[in-house]
Amino acid sequence: MAEVVLENVSKTYPGGVQAVKGISLRFHDGELAVLLGPSGCGKSTILRMVAGLEDITAGMVRIGGRVVNRLPPRDRNVAMVFQNYALYPHMTVYHNLAFPLKLGRLSRHEIDLRVREAAEILGLVELLDRKPHSLSGGQRQRAAVGRAIVRRPSVFLFDEPLSNLDAKGRAEMRVELKRLHRRLAVTTVYVTHDQEEAMMLGDRIAVIRDGLLQQCGRPQEIYDRPANRFVAGFVGTPAMNFLNGQVVLQDGKLLFDEGAARLDMLPEQARKLARWVGREIVLGIRPEALHVAAEGRFAGKGNTLPVQVGLIEPLGEKIDVYAETPIHHRIVARVDAHQSLRPGQTTELYVDMRRVCFLEPGDTGACL
Repeated sequence: MAEVVLENVSKTYPGGVQAVKGISLRFHDGELAVLLGPSGCGKSTILRMVAGLEDITAGMVRIGGRVVNRLPPRDRNVAMVFQNYALYPHMTVYHNLAFPLKLGRLSRHEIDLRVREAAEILGLVELLDRKPHSLSGGQRQRAAVGRAIVRRPSVFLFDEPLSNLDAKGRAEMRVELKRLHRRLAVTTVYVTHDQEEAMMLGDRIAVIRDGLLQQCGRPQEIYDRPANRFVAGFVGTPAMNFLNGQVVLQDGKLLFDEGAARLDMLPEQARKLARWVGREIVLGIRPEALHVAAEGRFAGKGNTLPVQVGLIEPLGEKIDVYAETPIHHRIVARVDAHQSLRPGQTTELYVDMRRVCFLEPGDTGACL
């Protein structure tokens, strides 16, 4: 195992395009860390700099305590799995797995031992004599992972490896990768733009935007306590609702005034926002923090938003309800599927204030 450390790392391409802007990160021994962000944010560039496939413009990369800025990829003891599998089409699965070991001049016995060990771990034993064209997408991806495993690297690097699989294949492969990491306990850096994938796989997640680190933390921490509006809106499906409003003082209590409704703040929220009285602020509400107020245990509890239902999206046990408040705040609520709702209906949604966050105004507003 090896710790991977990035110290103020930057990457500028010819023409002055800055893909990575002074990022510092530490990936601990044996953890599975995810670089998450939209396409073009610089996350794959970071991975390629760790691998040695991209030169570093500024900063320092350490692997296992050793500075690797000027080391070629073959001397970094890392193994990378690409999005497009990168298997040799004319070779069998066995020879694809064996190829990097042959380049390393290992003995035939050692090569055979490692290939069959990797095949056993990944369920490829019955496929060793087949060529890539006769494999499913998931099988090809397992073969690509197997080729990385046989090298016994100190660090695994995954660059959006599941992008070419269908939804079922991605779900199955996520489970396989999680099991594999637990079994091998090798430091792993995983790049994806899929936040559900990041939440399931990552011990920690680093959220990247425009080449800058926005937040790094455990999945639940990032979901519950996002650092800013970008993280709050990017992590979570459906995305967080954002309501513009004001902090107001009424009868000695601090409230959030949405325009058509006022919501009581919790004591801790009121303490933090005392200096915001009379000022514009943004309320962020997760869809699952909204409940139909007229039914069940949420009836008569107050803290409700009047809405008109626009669209209902069935999801099996749950439904996503797309609605609009009287002052045209569009929101989505994820509620129990057995609610008696229909498009065009007017209703009220109870807001669970324990599961909201307050943000500064603007697209880059920080969470307060």
